[in-house]
Amino acid sequence: MIILRQVLRAVGVRQISLARKMTTSVKPEANGLPDREVQEFTFSVPWGNVAGKWWGSRNTRPIICLHGWQDNAGSFDTLIPYLPPEYSYLALDLPGHGLSSRIPDGMLYSWVDISQSLRILADQEKWEKISIIAHSLSSLVGFSYSAYFPDKVDLMIGIDALKPHIRPPEKYIAMVQRGFEAFFLADKRNREHSEPPSYSFDDIVERLHKGTNGSVTKEACPYLLKRALAKSSTDPEKFYFTRDNRLKGFNFASFSQDIAIEMTKKIKCPYMFIKCTNSVYYEDKKYIEEIIQVFRENNPNFEYHKIEGKHHAHLNEPHKFSDLLSQFIRKHRAV
Repeated sequence: MIILRQVLRAVGVRQISLARKMTTSVKPEANGLPDREVQEFTFSVPWGNVAGKWWGSRNTRPIICLHGWQDNAGSFDTLIPYLPPEYSYLALDLPGHGLSSRIPDGMLYSWVDISQSLRILADQEKWEKISIIAHSLSSLVGFSYSAYFPDKVDLMIGIDALKPHIRPPEKYIAMVQRGFEAFFLADKRNREHSEPPSYSFDDIVERLHKGTNGSVTKEACPYLLKRALAKSSTDPEKFYFTRDNRLKGFNFASFSQDIAIEMTKKIKCPYMFIKCTNSVYYEDKKYIEEIIQVFRENNPNFEYHKIEGKHHAHLNEPHKFSDLLSQFIRKHRAV
C-alpha cells in the first residue's frame, strides 16, 4: 500500500483520501493468495525511460507482461497474483503510457517502436531470450517480435488479439487519414504544453468505463487509473489523463495476409492464443482462422483457447485465466 501511494503521488495524486480510494476500491478476487513483493522498475531508452512493476525476485529473468492500447502496467495487477509464484513478472508501461516517457515530439507511435523497447531491455539486462504475456495491441507486438527474433523468445501468450490486422482496402485510407488528424492535433497540443481536460475522480472512472465500451468494469478502473492520472493545475479536485494523446493517432500499419502467414511460420517458441468470447475480432475472422491453422501445421507447441468474457477479462475476471496460463508457463518455461 505504501509503495502504491508513492506511485500515485509521482503522477500527481497527492490527496491521501484519493490514494486510499484508488488502492482499496477494488478488492482482489484471489482471497488467500500469497502476497508478492512488487517494486517499481525503469530502464533507459534513447528518448527517456520505460517504467514498469516487477513482481517477485529480481534474481530471476521475469516474464514480461505487455498491456493494450492506452492501458498501462496496472492491466496485470489482478492477473499476476493468480500466476505461478515461482516465476517473476515484469509488467511494463509502453512508451507514452503509464509512467513511461513519451517519444519525441513529431513522432508517431507504432508497434515497431514498442518492439524496439523490448530489444533494448533485453540487451541492457543481458537476457538471451524473453518470455511474453501480452494483451490486445501488445499481442500484435509479441507476435511480430516472435517472428522477427525467433531465437530470442522462449514463450508467448497473446490475449484477445493474434496478429497485425488486415484492413478492408476500401476503409484503410480513411482510417489512416483519421489517425493523422488525431496525431497532428495532439502533437500540436503537446508542443504548446497545454493541459488536457480535467474531471472529478468519479467522472474519470465513468469516462474510462464507457471509453472501453464497458470492457473495463468500474470496479477495475482504479487499477489502470493509478498510473494514468495527474492533478489539474487549475482545479485541485480534478484530474486528467497523463497518457500521450498522440496515441489516438497510433500507426496501426496493415500487413498483407501473405506476410502474416510467413511471419507465423517463423515463430518457433511455444505460443498460446486466448480469444475472449464477448469481444470483436478487429478484422475478418477468416484471417484469424487461417493463421491458427498455419500455427497448428508448423508449431507443435501452439495452443488456442477461448475464455468467456469481454476484451479486458484478464483484468476483470483473472481467475478464468489461472489454470490455462499456469499450466502453459510451467510446461514451457524453466524457472
